[in-house]
Order: sequence, then C-alpha cells, then structure tokens
Amino acid sequence: MARIVMKFGGTSMAGIERIRNVANRVKAEWEAGNQVAVVVSAMAGETDRLVGFCREASPLYDLREYDTVVSAGEQVTSGLLAIALQAIGVPARSWLGWQLPIHTSSAHASARIGTIDTTELNASLADGNVAVIPGFQGLAEDNRVTTLGRGGSDTSAVAVAAAMKADRCDIYTDVDGVYTTDPRIVPRARKLSKVTYEEMLELASVGAKVLQTRSVGLAMKEGVRVRVLSSLEDNRDEEGHRGTLIVGEEEINDVERQLITGIAADKNEAKVTLTNVPDRPGAVGHIFTPLAEAGINVDMIVQNVAHATGSTDVTFTVPRAELARALDVLEKSKAPIGYDALIHDTKVAKISVVGVGMRSHAGVAATMFETLGERRINILAITTSEIKVSVLIHEDETELAVRVLHTAYGLDAPEDDAA
Repeated sequence: MARIVMKFGGTSMAGIERIRNVANRVKAEWEAGNQVAVVVSAMAGETDRLVGFCREASPLYDLREYDTVVSAGEQVTSGLLAIALQAIGVPARSWLGWQLPIHTSSAHASARIGTIDTTELNASLADGNVAVIPGFQGLAEDNRVTTLGRGGSDTSAVAVAAAMKADRCDIYTDVDGVYTTDPRIVPRARKLSKVTYEEMLELASVGAKVLQTRSVGLAMKEGVRVRVLSSLEDNRDEEGHRGTLIVGEEEINDVERQLITGIAADKNEAKVTLTNVPDRPGAVGHIFTPLAEAGINVDMIVQNVAHATGSTDVTFTVPRAELARALDVLEKSKAPIGYDALIHDTKVAKISVVGVGMRSHAGVAATMFETLGERRINILAITTSEIKVSVLIHEDETELAVRVLHTAYGLDAPEDDAA
C-alpha cells in the first residue's frame, strides 16, 4: 500500500465528463489498495471569470474579499469530484482549506503555506476514504480564507504530500511529461523519464510551463517525489513508465553522463537600458535598490565598458508584465541615478540550456555561443548559474534558436521515435 497525492489541473476538471474521467483514475489507485488524497484546481477559465467579477465590482477591491471570491472555483470542483467518486462506489469527502486546516501567511492573493494539520485527514485515509482537497487556498491566522497566487494548486499538492508523508505526488496536466523542449517548436523533442529537482526548478524559472516554480522548490526542500503525467492520455515509454519523475540526483544513476537535460524559451522578458550612468561606486545600487523596494524582480544584468566620459551603460531584464512599473520607478529615480536616457525593448526572448552535467563538463556555453553565431543570432545579454546558461535574443529568432540548440546538444529523438 502506498500513500499518493493526485493533483488535477483546470483542463482535467473542465466539465462533468472530465471530472468523471478523473474519478475513474482516482478509483483505480484506490482499488489498488492505496491511500489517496486528491488536490484539484478550478475548472479551466473559472478563476479568470471570478477575478473579472472582482475587478468589475471595484478596481480597488479588498484582497481579503478577492480571496473569498476566487477560492470558490476550487471549492466547486472538490465537491463535484467527491460526488462523482461516491457515484462509482468510492467513499470520498471534500476537505476545504479551512477544514484541515492549511495554515498560511496573511499575504492575501499571494499567501505562503506554513503548516498543514493532517490529524483528521490521516484518520479518514486510514478508514479507506478518499480525500478531495481544493488547491490554491488556505487559512490565515485571523481565520480569513487566503489564496496562494496563480498556479498555487501545484504548491498545495506538494505541501499536502509533504505533510501526509506521501510516497509520491502525481501532477496530472494536459501534457504527458517533461520534454527536452517544447514539442510544438521541436517535434523531435524527447520525453524525459526522470529530471532532478534542480533541473526542473531551473526549467520552470526560465519558461517551461509544466510546473509552478514554487511547487518545485517546495518538493526539493521536503524531498517529495513528483510525477508529471497526462490526465487525458495513457502514454508510456519503452519500459512501461508513464510521465516524468522529478527526484533527487541520487535517483538518477547516469547523472554524470547527462550534459544538457532541456532547453527553455521565455518571451515574457523586457530589456531596459540606462545610458551614461556615472561610473562610480554605489551607482548601480541607485538603480536596483528602488526596483527591489518596488518588488520588481531583475534577471539578466550587463554593465558595459566605461565610456571615456567616466560613464557606462547598464542593461538588465524584468518581467514584461512589470515593465511599466519598472520604468515609472526608474524615471522617479533619475536624479540619484544620473542616467541620460531610458530605453526599453519588449521584442526579446530568453533562451536557456539546463543540465546538471554542466558541473562536470566544460564547453557548454561555448557550444551555445558558436551555434547561435553560425546562424547569425545576436546575443544581447548572458547570465549563468551552476547548471544553466541563458542568453537574451530578439524574439523573432526564438524558434530557430531552440531548434538549432536542441540539435547541437544531441537532444533530438531518432527519426522513428519523433512524435
């Protein structure tokens, strides 16, 4: 017998027929003798609809009431799934975030999970019941309902798995696993049977949309084995495995032979350049301190060679959605920074190659630069970590860059294996 958390996203819960399909998948695990807790998202599009109601009611809505409204989507699907399970002979009940409870911080609309009380949940599972838990929601110290931010149901599932010491957390999505890159760009992309936490964290942070970054970080911290698989198909690899396992390096025996695991592309970046910034100690701090105080994340940073005039140009990237706020902050800080011009560009994309094999292999970055150079793709900025190299390029060259790099690192599947 195993303890399993099964998480189903909005696409999987989009309508009664799909909810019945989910119920049948849950029943199969329950009939196998496993203890099962299910975490569900709202129906696809429902959260956006509820957010729209809040904005229509008042542009300056109270975030506490916003959480009350938008958490309702998951409450509906948890109740419907419990009903569907009962209809096919599976004893099930819903547990809302405040009923467990799932304790969170009081940061409404972006709360963080603190602790989860699993006393009653464990007793119910031991009695053979299936627990259906709405994701994305919890309870603050003042007993107000909170939500975790968009995509928070993945984090809910991992947190529940950690709290109940589950053997595995299965994340069901509309894709059948983690691929070496987006198969829509590269049809010969390969599905990976296993990925390390660190690799998935990097891939999620640089554009791979399979899992929310926070959920991967929590899984790594708590040692939760996560599996990504499709709720719509039953695709298996040559060894009969479904989906992709996200685990620690110790579970991947051939880790030393893995050079690059995947390539991600992110078009949600904007490039900002400040010209003729005084080249003196503390000048860069005047740029990034006010941005940090405004809660704006800065990613890639390039400081150019100093001009003869004793100044330099500073280039960096911010999330495209944060560009307007970033420009406002920088314009208000023009006097202390002392720049001449503020230039921005949204037609950029970040391309990243990720792999734990970088730790023990040289030349990864050189291969990337040479490959892009051969295709005359200009690099606007570069950033690196221990297992990642990212470059900023013009967005029109995104798909070409991904394809040529995928081939350059030997990630293409054999012709007869291509999707």
